[in-house]
Amino acid sequence: MLRIISALILAVTAICATAAEPLELVANPPDRHVVVKGDTLWAISGKFLKKPWRWPEIWRLNKDQIKNPHLIYPGDVVWLDLSDGNPRLRLGKPLSGRLQPKVYESAASGNISSIPANAIEPFISQPLIISEEDEKAAARIVATEEDRVVLGNGDTAYVSGIPDASIEKWHVFRPGKPLTDPETGKVVAHEAFFLGNARLTRPGEPATVRITMAKEEVTRGDWLKPAPEQNIVAYVPHPPEVEVRAQIMSIYGAINEGGAGSVVTINRGEADGIEHGHVVALYRKRTALHLDADIKREETTIPEERYGLAFVFRTFDHVAYALVIESSKSVIVGDAARNP
Repeated sequence: MLRIISALILAVTAICATAAEPLELVANPPDRHVVVKGDTLWAISGKFLKKPWRWPEIWRLNKDQIKNPHLIYPGDVVWLDLSDGNPRLRLGKPLSGRLQPKVYESAASGNISSIPANAIEPFISQPLIISEEDEKAAARIVATEEDRVVLGNGDTAYVSGIPDASIEKWHVFRPGKPLTDPETGKVVAHEAFFLGNARLTRPGEPATVRITMAKEEVTRGDWLKPAPEQNIVAYVPHPPEVEVRAQIMSIYGAINEGGAGSVVTINRGEADGIEHGHVVALYRKRTALHLDADIKREETTIPEERYGLAFVFRTFDHVAYALVIESSKSVIVGDAARNP
């Protein structure tokens, strides 16, 4: 479907009323940047802004636009406009030594994403949170090819509980650890551990499936759910409209510690006003332990310190998954997530 996209050349209202602070440019920002494959809107804006997560503001996007942001492509020229005293990024093509506005008449391939898509793509459609309904509806591997203990790519498994022969693609997973709210100590959800993908080759009871991708070892007793069509949302960073006081519950694929590029869960979700694209700041509040002159243990509370940013990309009722975009130190379970 053809759409005319004005390529971010219209001045519109600021992204959000909560963003009262003026935009700060980096020292000696470039006057232009030629977009290359692999760029992200976050990274491009970081060449101009001290806080690159505020890129929707320097592009002057309004609330409607951030839900369906305009796209840019390799070869485009991003240039910094300071003509009205407020920084604005514009998009154009060099023509006879001058930058001319560019208009897109249709969507094209190879567009530039908000954040690195490969960092979150594996988490978009995988069944990360298991509900009681999921447990009841899940199919299970009841036998393996030639009674193998472990299955890998290309191996065959026999599955009970696949009622619909029209569903061809399946996710294989294993019930994982419970997610415990650090504030209350209560289990708020159960996380699944994604193992790989399978394809139905013969319906029946049990049905026959072939493991098409094994990220981890697959064994008898593992669960299967239909694989939904992957839908990468056009994630655009913006501050939460509600006050956020959350904590990190877990770090995916790690025990207790992660860093930039890690995927974390926080103990707030859709029911608490958290949505895709929210940016939260990471804080640590710790207590220092030492011995006094009498060799007695003393505790000193260290002021809360901000050390990073995380980008929410998937939400459930009371759980949200976020990608750690920036971090000056290790990310630890129990650290706080606040409004940026």
